[in-house]
Amino acid sequence: MRHPLTRELHDLLERGRDRQLRLAVTGLSRSGKTAFLTSLVNQLRHAGLEARLDLLPAAREGRLLGARRVAQQDLGVPRFPYDQAMSALDATPPRWPEPTRGISELRLVIRYRPSRRRLLGGETRELTLDLFDYPGEWLLDLPLLGHDYLSWSQAQQPTIGCERAGLFAVWHDAVSTLDPASEVDEARLAEIAEHYAAGLRAAREAGFSDLQPGRFLLPGELAGAPVLQFFPLPGIAEADRDTLAALPAQSLYATLARRFDHYLQHIVKPFYREHFRRFDRQIVLVDVLGALNAGPERFEDLSRALANLMQSFDYGRRSLLSRLFAPRIDRLAIAATKADHVTPEQHARLVGLLEALLAEPLKDLRFADVPVRALSLASIRATEAREVEQRGETLPALRGTTLAGEEVLMFPGEVPNRLPDAAFWARQGFTFTAFRPLPREGGALPHIRLDSALDWLIGDKLT
Repeated sequence: MRHPLTRELHDLLERGRDRQLRLAVTGLSRSGKTAFLTSLVNQLRHAGLEARLDLLPAAREGRLLGARRVAQQDLGVPRFPYDQAMSALDATPPRWPEPTRGISELRLVIRYRPSRRRLLGGETRELTLDLFDYPGEWLLDLPLLGHDYLSWSQAQQPTIGCERAGLFAVWHDAVSTLDPASEVDEARLAEIAEHYAAGLRAAREAGFSDLQPGRFLLPGELAGAPVLQFFPLPGIAEADRDTLAALPAQSLYATLARRFDHYLQHIVKPFYREHFRRFDRQIVLVDVLGALNAGPERFEDLSRALANLMQSFDYGRRSLLSRLFAPRIDRLAIAATKADHVTPEQHARLVGLLEALLAEPLKDLRFADVPVRALSLASIRATEAREVEQRGETLPALRGTTLAGEEVLMFPGEVPNRLPDAAFWARQGFTFTAFRPLPREGGALPHIRLDSALDWLIGDKLT
């Protein structure tokens, strides 16, 4: 086993030779990160055998020889639970893998033959691919880096929309009588903070996405710690900044501001510095269909969450030297997941809706000359495309098994290729059904366009 310093020097050399890539798989809750990572590893492990990777040139041309898992560099980060995920998918009946609840990592070594123009004899090469998975809830904390406590309190509007307001009703009743200048009551503060965290948890279960602070949803070892006992104060304004800043240290406002600052300095910034700034490439997974099915309030909430999130990443082209010493993400994929939950002719409309949902961030990325691609995919297929005859017409349909075990043949409806208008919401023109994964008959997992995502993310490194 290599000494840690030796491993770091080896990795630095490999990056200098452009033979190591760090790929972040990110997205909000229920976006399908675990399924994506499981399928990615599975496809590369079966490359050249049963894997169908026709949209990845190295595989289509027979140059992709396969991949194997090796020990990761950071021994303090849990390994992505690939074997457990495959066990769930191979169960009878098959079931979706359990979502990861913390940071995980996996390192692959991919072996390939260079293309003809670069081939020297029977030479083979290797690419080390480091895969990183992060809880969607923690990603929501990155936009906090652009705030102090006052501006964050102003930005937080947990009562937007009638349904979301109801989920935070207990907290709102408790916080509405608070005086920022009053002396803090630690027990009462902890109680109100728990009401706020309960509202966040209820909102997540109801399908909302724009939820901060993210660690309130997955506190881990921080459960019960004062650093997680704060909340926004409604009613304070920028005009009050000087007055609020002059309040004594034992005041409610000063205590909440101090905890917010501690949260940024000791929770959010180290997470960003130690992990996100080290990535080379990134794929952001988005459950557009789930939000579309849930209605206008949740759909608008997802739009806000994604817009805030995209502003937090450091994107830009870079030279090899800057890649080594000042890493920035130089290629980005944004994927609408669960494409198999709509019929094939709807896939292009799904991409159009994704691009409309992220219109402003995409404009900024393209202005910065960051290579970005939007696509739809199904990491692990759960349905099969079918056709049905109805009144003399041939109509597209999906066949699958629901989570409850019922076999269905259905048409889920049309996906709008632009942001839904009032008429769409009025007729509720889309029905999203959750399906079990299809049984695996040996070999690689069935997918839709995972090979296209692989080509965009790593294909240029396999030439």
